[in-house]
Amino acid sequence: MSDTVPDANIQVAHRLEQMLQPERSRLRLASWLSVAAALLWIPQAACVAQLIAALVEGSPAFLGPWSASALFLALGLAKAGIARLSGGIAFAASQAVISREREILLAAQSRQSPLTASQRSSAEIAALAADKLELVAPYILRYAPAMARTRTVPLVILAIAMVFSWTVAFILLIAGPLIPIFMVLVGMAAQSASERQMQEIGGMNALLAERIRALTDLRLLDAVDRTIADFSTAADRLRRQTMEVLRIAFLSSTVLELFAALGVAMTAVYVGFALLGELRFGAWTTPLTVAEGVFLLLLAPDFFQPMRELAAAWHDRAAAQAVAGELADLEAAAKLEVPGGGFAGRTLAGPASVETRALSWTTPAGRLIRFPDLSIAAGERIAITGRSGSGKSTLLALLAGLAPCPDGEIRLAGELLDDRTADAWRTRLGWIGQAPHFFNGSLRANLIISGNTRDDDRLENALALASADQIVQTLPGGLDTRLGETGHGVSGGEARRLMIARALYSDADIVLADEPTSDLDRKTASAVTDGLLALSARGATLIVATHDLQLARRLDRIIDLETAG
Repeated sequence: MSDTVPDANIQVAHRLEQMLQPERSRLRLASWLSVAAALLWIPQAACVAQLIAALVEGSPAFLGPWSASALFLALGLAKAGIARLSGGIAFAASQAVISREREILLAAQSRQSPLTASQRSSAEIAALAADKLELVAPYILRYAPAMARTRTVPLVILAIAMVFSWTVAFILLIAGPLIPIFMVLVGMAAQSASERQMQEIGGMNALLAERIRALTDLRLLDAVDRTIADFSTAADRLRRQTMEVLRIAFLSSTVLELFAALGVAMTAVYVGFALLGELRFGAWTTPLTVAEGVFLLLLAPDFFQPMRELAAAWHDRAAAQAVAGELADLEAAAKLEVPGGGFAGRTLAGPASVETRALSWTTPAGRLIRFPDLSIAAGERIAITGRSGSGKSTLLALLAGLAPCPDGEIRLAGELLDDRTADAWRTRLGWIGQAPHFFNGSLRANLIISGNTRDDDRLENALALASADQIVQTLPGGLDTRLGETGHGVSGGEARRLMIARALYSDADIVLADEPTSDLDRKTASAVTDGLLALSARGATLIVATHDLQLARRLDRIIDLETAG
């Protein structure tokens, strides 16, 4: 366990550094500009100190009141301008980092095979891409510049204090290191609390997506009250985790303010007694002058200011590390990419025939599935049967080019399925899954997604052949209705018939259907079967994975994965 935690911390730190590396030059510039802006207080404090000394002692000042005021104002404007420039550069860099990471994440997920082990839900990925990645911005905007100032400004002020008074330098040197030590201790708890908070956010998004997907069933089963209770429990867990993060943040700020106040107070006590003549040690010039004393008093708060800002942004670091850790875990998980890419303009001619040779697949649990050799002619209607776990859905995914083929070979239209041919093959393919998905658009847009142009007569004919025209008529907006990702407003059987209509409209010459009649009543299953047969009647090669023997018997051939071979 002791070896695992450091390794995980190293992995998180490496992933965070990898995230920031493309913008490192801009971030370094923003940090140094923020340091320069903070250091401008030193000459400003000198202006104020010499003016106050002139008033108290009645001696002429090095700079007259107007000249000192003008210089103080000019330095203040320069400080504000440099700080604004620094913030603008850091903001642009943060947005570039977030956009780049979001693109990388979504690109990787869009190419991820459905056969990938331990695949995260779309809700968790959406939460990571839309919400959690934004938590990197405060780290870049606040924590990184504060860390640069903490490494530089206190040392500069300490060196200046040593020039005038070794006692003040000693006070600052004793009080200052206590703050980073405590911050490190608090930071360990803050990172752990932030990671738990990130998990709760992702879990709540997944719960919401799952319950929305099953909303119709929940209402039919009268489980609405149970669902509300589940949300209440999840929200309460998230509230507790959020409050834990805030408690740690407030605790670190409180202790930091205590040490900073003590350091400033001790400096003020020494300077005060030194100016009154009660203390005649600790300064290189005895006694300490008014200008020197006021100057040191003005510098003392700014010695602690960078550390106070760093402590205030410490939870931003913890949140960014939690996000980096989640990205690292996601990238380290076993995954497979969908074959293809780079050959999108290629066409795959020839009849829609399918052949497999010595095809096998190793499940995430390590079980080897050996598939029988297949030879399916164009236009054939094939039923793939077998018990659950025999590999029916896996075989369809491999035939669709949704996962790389590690062992054996698949030939489609006479050509080997690989990265070179996968994209072209999928342009000829119609896929009907167990849980149809709709993108964020109208039903019409979803149905004609594979067509080159909009043809209302052709779409109407496709809906009729799929027995889906009545479904459209019952929808409040007809073909302009937005069904949502999971097809809210239509049943599972109706959604599958709409997918059949989409395949009919696209003129797909090979259709793969995964358990198209599962969980359907006999009448609905018969309607879905008729729609599939309408596809084959137009010449499409039909391959159906099913437990439904009535559907299987209406096809040309049955291949049982447990007996074929």
